[in-house]
Amino acid sequence: MDSIDITAVNAYKDGIVAGKYKGLQGLIKSKGITVIEGEGKLQGTDTVVVNGTAYKGKNIVLATGSYSRSLPGLEIGGRVITSDEALTMDYIPKSVIVLGGGVIGVEFASVWKSFGVDVTIVEGLPSLVPNEDTAIVKNLERAFKKRGIKFSTGVFFQGVEQDDNGVKVTLVDGQTFEADLLLVAVGRGPVTANLGYEEAGVTIDRGFVITNERLHTGVGNVYAVGDIVPGVQLAHRGYQQGIFVAEEIAGLNPVVVEDVNIPKVTFCEPEIATVGYTEKGAKEKFGEDQVQTQEYNLAGNGKSSILGTGGIVKVVRQKDGPVVGIHMIGSRMGEQIGEAQLIVNWEAHPEDVAQFIHAHPTQNETLGEVHLALAGKPLHG
Repeated sequence: MDSIDITAVNAYKDGIVAGKYKGLQGLIKSKGITVIEGEGKLQGTDTVVVNGTAYKGKNIVLATGSYSRSLPGLEIGGRVITSDEALTMDYIPKSVIVLGGGVIGVEFASVWKSFGVDVTIVEGLPSLVPNEDTAIVKNLERAFKKRGIKFSTGVFFQGVEQDDNGVKVTLVDGQTFEADLLLVAVGRGPVTANLGYEEAGVTIDRGFVITNERLHTGVGNVYAVGDIVPGVQLAHRGYQQGIFVAEEIAGLNPVVVEDVNIPKVTFCEPEIATVGYTEKGAKEKFGEDQVQTQEYNLAGNGKSSILGTGGIVKVVRQKDGPVVGIHMIGSRMGEQIGEAQLIVNWEAHPEDVAQFIHAHPTQNETLGEVHLALAGKPLHG
C-alpha cells in the first residue's frame, strides 16, 4: 500500500455511523418513543428537568455514559489528545506515543501502525492488556514486537512537554520519548457530575453510580445502566443492562449476567476475544488445584494459515467440571466469541462441546479441537 487516504477513511467511518444512527432514529420513531432534546437534570426521585421543563415518570433510568479520562495534572490540548480527537483527525501523524496499554491504547496503536505510523506505547503496569490471561498477553506482545510496535511497560508516566514540533514524554525513571502526538488512553470516566444524582440521594463513588445487582440505585424507582455503573465499559453491556432494566420494571425477573461472563473483543491486530475467568482468576475463585487449562495453537488450523495469522485458543475449566473461561487471540478471532460465550454461560463441560462438529475449513474448528483435547480426546498430540 503506497498511501492512506485519510479523508476517504473518515468518510467511510462517518457514513457507517450516520447510517446506524439514522436506523436507530427510525426505530425509536416506529415504537412511538418521545425524544426530548436538551440538557437534563434529575430532580427528586421521579422528575427530570430539561431546559426548564419538568417531566415526571414512574421509573427513571440513568444512562449518561462516559468521557475520555486523563491523568491528574495532564491537560488535554494541542498535541496531547484523547480518542475523541483521534477519531476526527484529518491527517496521519508520522509518530505517536500512546499513554496506556489497555484496550483503547492497543487498538489505536494497532490501527496507526497499519497506517505506517511510528508507535510507542507507555504502560505503567507490568504488561500490555494487563487484565487479560497471561497467555494472551504473551502472544500479543510478541505479535506487536513483530509488527514493529514499540512499548515500555512497568514504569509510570511522569509528564509531557509540547511545542510546535512535537511532544516529549518523561517517565518516573527519567526515560524520555519523543513523537508528533501523545494519545492519552487511560480509560473512560463516568458522566455523573452536576446532574442532580447526589442531591436526589443516589450513591456516587468516584463518579460511578452504585447499584445492587439488579441495577437499582436504592432510591425510589431510579435505576442506572451502562458506563456510569462500575464494571466493564462496553457498548453491549450497556445494551444488555437496558434490556434487563426494562424487563425488571415489567416484572419479568430477568437473569443477572455477571460482568466476568460478558464477551469482550479487543479490535487490534491480532484480535483478542475473551469471556469468563482467566486462569489466574479461576484459581483465585475455585482453588489452585481445582482448575485445568488447555491451549490450541492456530498454526494447526487451516483457515488461520490461509489468513496468515498465528495465535492461540485457551480454555479454562473447573477440575472435572464446566468451562469457566475461553481466551483467544488471532486475526478475526473476535468472530468466534459467540460460541465461546454460550459454552461459558451455559456451563458446558469440554465433553459436551467435543461432541459437536465444527465446519472445515474455518477458524471455528479451533474451539472444537481445544475442547476435544481438554476432554482427553486430542486430534493432535
